[in-house]
Order: sequence, then structure tokens, then C-alpha cells
Amino acid sequence: MTLFFGGLIILLVGGFASLLAGRRPGLASSLGAASAVLGSMVAVIPAFRILSNGLTESSRLRWNLPIGSFFVQIDPLSAMFLIPILGLSAVAAIYGAEYLSIYREKRNLGVPWFFYNLLVIGMMLVVVARNGVLFLVAWEIMSLASFFLVTFEYERQMVCRAGCIYLIATHIGTAFLIVFFILLGCQAGSLDFDAVPPMSSSLAGVLFLLAVVGFGTKAGFMPLHVWLPYAHPAAPSHVSAVMSGVMIKTGIYGLVRALTILGAPPAWWCWLLIAIGTVSGILGVLFALAQHDLKRLLAYHSVENIGIITIGLGVGLLGVNMNSPTLAVLGFAGGLLHVVNHAVFKGLLFLGAGTVLRSTGTGHIDLLGGIIKRMPWTGLTFLIGSMAISGLPPLNGFVSEFLIYLGAFKAGLTGGSEAVISALIVIGGLALIGGLALACFTKAFGVVFLGHPRSSHAEQAQEGGWGMKSSLVILAALCILLGVLSPLVVKSAANIVSEITSLPLEQVRTELATVSTVLMYVVIASLILLGTVVFLIILRKRLLSGRCVRQAVTWDCGYAEPSSRMQYTATSFAQPLTDLFRLFLRTHKTISPPKGVFPGESTLHTETEDICERYVYQPAFKWISSALSGLRWLQHGRLQVYVLYIALTLWILLIWKLM
Repeated sequence: MTLFFGGLIILLVGGFASLLAGRRPGLASSLGAASAVLGSMVAVIPAFRILSNGLTESSRLRWNLPIGSFFVQIDPLSAMFLIPILGLSAVAAIYGAEYLSIYREKRNLGVPWFFYNLLVIGMMLVVVARNGVLFLVAWEIMSLASFFLVTFEYERQMVCRAGCIYLIATHIGTAFLIVFFILLGCQAGSLDFDAVPPMSSSLAGVLFLLAVVGFGTKAGFMPLHVWLPYAHPAAPSHVSAVMSGVMIKTGIYGLVRALTILGAPPAWWCWLLIAIGTVSGILGVLFALAQHDLKRLLAYHSVENIGIITIGLGVGLLGVNMNSPTLAVLGFAGGLLHVVNHAVFKGLLFLGAGTVLRSTGTGHIDLLGGIIKRMPWTGLTFLIGSMAISGLPPLNGFVSEFLIYLGAFKAGLTGGSEAVISALIVIGGLALIGGLALACFTKAFGVVFLGHPRSSHAEQAQEGGWGMKSSLVILAALCILLGVLSPLVVKSAANIVSEITSLPLEQVRTELATVSTVLMYVVIASLILLGTVVFLIILRKRLLSGRCVRQAVTWDCGYAEPSSRMQYTATSFAQPLTDLFRLFLRTHKTISPPKGVFPGESTLHTETEDICERYVYQPAFKWISSALSGLRWLQHGRLQVYVLYIALTLWILLIWKLM
């Protein structure tokens, strides 16, 4: 644990040093970014070691707080979450050092770097804490630090609203977690995780539901996701990458850790997770397809990918319930590997979107176009990220989804009627999610990077500096390497899956070795196909090298002066699919059609509100506001009355305690 604590200290000292150097923006940014990179690289060393050898490292110290001790531990499960947290945080810090340079004359840059390092510290402590009080303290540090980062541009009304929504949502989730740990502590007599005894099925069911809501709010389960489409676009792009890529995964970690504590799962736990995952995945990608803002589109894709991870966890849990080792291993391995894969390609996509936003001054998709000629590095890496998130082989996004597919197929072939039903839901859901994701990123990449510029914003685009480009290249390379080396990567999950499922390690390794063999064939076939395409491109170039090649404009349907307005927009490209799913999307259209023999200007504007926000949260909060307004008579504005309220409350609590 020495290196882990060393990394924590580097991050903390670097954050305070950056805060103190705030009046010198260049120095503050350098201190913050350098300490984030160095601290992350030092702390990740024990995580790699533990993931490879399957052992654990822990530290338990006495403290003055009641119920337990200062207990931290890195086991294979914690290590698997620590690696993407620290890796992406380091890469995003390199990117952020250049990204925030445009604010040097406007902001004290020591403040965002202090909270950035504090966010990384909070995430690190969340995944190693083995005491409920310590876990909640780390959880709150992470939540508050990310709130201050989301509200970095606090003078913008949209940013303030996003910060308010995020703060309310995260504390609603925390309230459920407090109840979760109170009940757990009452059962165990301690809040140390290793002190929790076996419990009744009814209590375990209540704790499971509290964990689903509490951790699911942070993860972004539907319908608890409403803060994501606001917070991710509002935050600086390197912060958006960290929040979407790894911070929301702390919710997944908390849920998995709760599953290891609560004991054997009944069937309804499995079905609930599969249902939540399927609904989150399908609706997440559908709402992403209807978005006009690039970062908001990516935020909804975070909901989609959290859905895929949850489907994997549900399949794995179903395997445990059905005593099916193959199903348990493939489900959990696929879900947990998707945690890592999503951190890589979603971090890449948010950083790419940040480069576009910083260069053009807008994230509105319909105002962009043709910028791959001006930003080739960003365009190529964004394309790799788009292919990875769409699940195309041999990139990393394909690998984890393939494991979940394979588990569902095997369950359908070898299991009973319950397994067949689950297989149909999982396979159908993943197929629909994958198809819609491919359509969505075809729209996003095509409209943003291809064609002709649709506005002056796109015409003025230019590539970012080496700090931003190097971050994109690192993550794009990881998307490729994790896919090509997937037969080896899959085997690394053996210790984690064995810990979660309580299956013998050798049995887990045997199951994963079989999958690795299949993946090897897929990777080889994909590389052969890519090699053939490259060979044909080179051959074509050589055959045309001695000939005169003439270039001409695309057929313009008889128009003498075609303009960029004649290109497909994001709305028109997605319209067939959004119309097909209009029952769920409820898209509102404002149309001004052409009129007369010589029509003037005509317009079409579409707006897709989040149905959960519109039909659930807005009415609920209006009702709560109306109900609480009846208690305004308690506010007299007199200090003496407020002191009396406190005294009466303490008196009631004292009587209740003595009874």
C-alpha cells in the first residue's frame, strides 16, 4: 500500500500547490497536471501487480470515528477499477493542461486543478475503502469535487442549472447509501465490510434495492440518469472524459461490491439488473440519436454503455443463481471488461469532442462539417473511438460485448426456459443497441467531420496542440491494442471473476481460455480483412500512378451553385429512426414549410426532451414544492424561534434514546 498512499500524497500536495499558485496560471496548470500524472502513475503500480497475482494488500488503522476503523484494501476487483481511473485521469490531465490555457487571462486555474486532483483522490478512496464511514466520506469528496468542476464556467446560466441538477441527484443517491450502510451496520455491529455476517433474504433484498438506487444514480441507470445530459456538456471536456469514463463507474463498483457482501442472489435480482440494463441501453442510444449537441450525444451514450455493463452483471448473476459456471464467468467478465473498454473509448470521444468545441467554438452538430481536412488527427482518432463504441471488431468495444453475447447464446442452448427467455432479451437488446449505436456514430462522425463546412465555426477549425493530440493518440492506440490483444486481456479477468462468483480459479481460467481461443480467430480474421483492404488501396494507387486521374465535383442534381445547406443534417439523417421510435422519444417538431410559387425561407426545428425528466421528475418536484410551501409558516425570521426548534428536537431525541 506504500505506493498507493504515495500517489495519494502526490495528488494532494500537487492540488494544494496548484491552488496556492493560482495567480500564476501557467505555473498552477503545470503543477496540477504534473502532480495528477505522477500521482496516478505511482498509485497504479500496485493495482497492476495485484491484478496479475490475485493477492490483496490492505491497511487498517484505528481512528476516533465510531463503528469500525480506517480500513483500506486493494483486491483484484478494486485493482480493475483503479487502473482505468488512474490511467484516464493521467491522460486527461495532459489534455487539460492545454485545453484550459485559453482561460489563463479569465480564471484562477489553481482552483480547477485542486478539485481535479481531489476528484481523483475521491475515486481512488471509493474503490479501496472497506469501511462504510470511510466509503461515504470518499463518496462525498468525489461528488463535491466533481460539482465544482462541472460549474467551472459558473457565469453561464446553463452551467449553473447543470450543477444544481447534478448536486441534487448525487445527494439523493447518497441518502439511499446512508440508509444502506446504517442497515448493514445494525446487522453487523460494525461498518467494516469484512465484519458483515450472513443475513436474511428479506433484509438482503432491501439492501440490494437501496444499492441499486444509490449506486445507480451515480452510474446513470434509467430513469436515474437525468443529471448526465446536463453535467457532461457543462464541464470542461477533460473533466467530462473523466466523469463519463470512470467516475460513473464507481456506481458500478459499489453495486458489484454490494453483491459480494449480500450473499447468494435470488432470481429476481438477476432479472431486475437485466431489465435495467436493457432499458438503459436502448433508451440511452435512442436519445443520443436525437441529440444536436455533440457532448450531450456522448452523455446519453454513457447511459447506453452503463446499460451494457449492467446487462453483463445481470447475466453473470443469473449464472450464479442457476449454478451455471459458463454463464457466470462470461457475464461478469464481459460486464467488467466493458468498464475498462468504455473508459478508453468514451474518454477518447469526449476529448475529441472537446478539441472540436475548443477549435470551432460550438458543439452544435448541424453547424459543423468538413473539419477532418483541418483537424486530421482529431478526425482519425474520433473515427477509431466511434468504431470502438459501435462494437466493431477488432477494436476493444467488440470484445466485452462479444463475451456477453456468447454467454447469452450458451445459456439459451444449454439452459431451461428461464435461461432461454433471458438469452432472447439479452441478445435482442444488445443487437438493437449495437445497430442504433452504429447509426448514431455514423451520423455524428459524418456530419461533424465529412462534407463541407456548414458555418463559419467549421471554417475556422484548426488542430489542437501536441498535448491534446498526444492524449487522443494514446487512447486511440489503446482502443486498438485492447482489441488486438483481447485473447490475453480476457485471461486477466480470471482472479476478479473468481472473487465475485466464488468459483474455483482454475475453472474460471478454463472457461476464459476457451473464449480466448474463439477471440483469437476473430482477431485474426479481422486483421486479414483489414490487411486485404490496405493491400487493395496500395495496389490501386500503384496502378493509377502512371495514369492521369481527373477529379470532378459530385453530381449536384442540376443545381448550378450547390451549397453546404444541401447536405444531410444530423436531424435529417436520423429522422427515419427517430420517427420509428417516436413513441419513446416524443420529439417536438416546429415546421415552417415553403409556400407560394417562389417560396422564401423555410425551417424545421426538432427538440427531443428526456421523457423521464418531463413526465416523472418535473411533475414530482412541482408536487413536492407545492406541498412544502404549506410549511412556510414555520419560518418566522426570528432567531429565538429557530433555537427553540433545535432545543425541542434535541429534547425529543433524548427522550427517544432513554426509552
